[in-house]
Amino acid sequence: MEKLNEQAREEFVELIAESLQQERIETFRELFLDLHPADQAEVFLELDEERSVVYEFLSPEEFAEVFDSFEPEVQKEVALQLNDQYAAEVYNNMYADDVADFLGELEPRQMTHILQAMDQEDANDVRELLAYEEKTAGAIMTKEFVSIKAADTIEAVIEQLRREGPDAEMIYYLYVVDERDKLAGVASIRDLIVADSDRTVAEVMSSRVVSVYVEDDQEEVAQLIQKYDFLATPVIDSEGRLVGIVTVDDALDVLAEEASEDIGEISGSRGSTDVSVNAFKAARLRAPWIILLMFLGLFTAQVIGWFESTLESVVLLAAFIPMIMGSAGNTGTQSLAVSVRALATGNIERKGLWRTISREFSTGIMIGVASGIVITILLYLFYGEPLIGIIVGFSIMVSLGVASVIGTLVPLVINKLKLDPAIASGPFITTLTDIISLLIYFTVASSLIQSI
Repeated sequence: MEKLNEQAREEFVELIAESLQQERIETFRELFLDLHPADQAEVFLELDEERSVVYEFLSPEEFAEVFDSFEPEVQKEVALQLNDQYAAEVYNNMYADDVADFLGELEPRQMTHILQAMDQEDANDVRELLAYEEKTAGAIMTKEFVSIKAADTIEAVIEQLRREGPDAEMIYYLYVVDERDKLAGVASIRDLIVADSDRTVAEVMSSRVVSVYVEDDQEEVAQLIQKYDFLATPVIDSEGRLVGIVTVDDALDVLAEEASEDIGEISGSRGSTDVSVNAFKAARLRAPWIILLMFLGLFTAQVIGWFESTLESVVLLAAFIPMIMGSAGNTGTQSLAVSVRALATGNIERKGLWRTISREFSTGIMIGVASGIVITILLYLFYGEPLIGIIVGFSIMVSLGVASVIGTLVPLVINKLKLDPAIASGPFITTLTDIISLLIYFTVASSLIQSI
């Protein structure tokens, strides 16, 4: 569907809607089921009264893939349109981790009602996932995987795959367990296909398995999958038993989620970046930061008050306050982004703390030197004030160097306190660099004016 232009897309949706209105089931199924589930979900959302007919023309198993492609808010809306029996079958045909993600968005009463309507075995898998702490490997893993024994022959494993493969979320890796279900090795589907059928799994498997524990942070798990280019990684409990796998699609969702959270933290708007959040909730989430920064901003006024006599002697200095503060704030925010990113990817540990700080300080100083030279020349040409140019240019150079260090150090300190480093939001860094850059600016101005 993404390759269709807007007009062709509208015509296709109209064709689907017409087939539903006229109850031409075969035409609808031929058109609709030929689409990717993500495109099916988009087409479904463009329908109106015809939605109820879709439930009649698609089996719960077929609609499960469509339902899984919806965003959580849409899933809630659609779930209310389904009768209990149809809905239960839809959930039974979804992977346990996807059902757990959906139920995690519901009220406890609704969650209990759905679990009671599902098949007992499927419901137990979902309950197990819901029991794990949020944002851990256990909470995002799937229970639908294929495990094999080291003593099994390749022929027996292939036969097992034919039976269990259709219900598994990932079969490219097969994890080998012992009699107590402890993880012992891994074999890829490629290893099995190219091996002689009478060989055993022990002969083709690798005993070096990169695994994660159920309590590991989901972001660390996603980064591990990204680092090794895995399609999945096994999840084990404290005793080494294989309890699930985390697949690459879930890892991508985690990275996207964490990136959104970091953007929210850095901008001081965590939890309100989603446009579906209403204005009242967005204001409630953003207001604490704004009010806190408003009080911190009072220090800016205090700093200006300290140097009132300097301003009175050279009024032109006041014209460049916004530029000094803005430049330092922007530079500090850039270094903040670099620092948060380096912590997230582990580059801080690999390259060293002081090397990172030195690099950002040097970058800030070089930008400051270039900016200082330009502004000094411009002020001399437009105002004929070489002293003012020197004051402003030198202040920018020092302020940008210091702002770079602040933007780098603050998230590192917060990280040491075991908090999310992104909480050192852009507005906070900007306010802090405003105060310090003003101190630098007026200190330089006072010193040079008094000496002359």
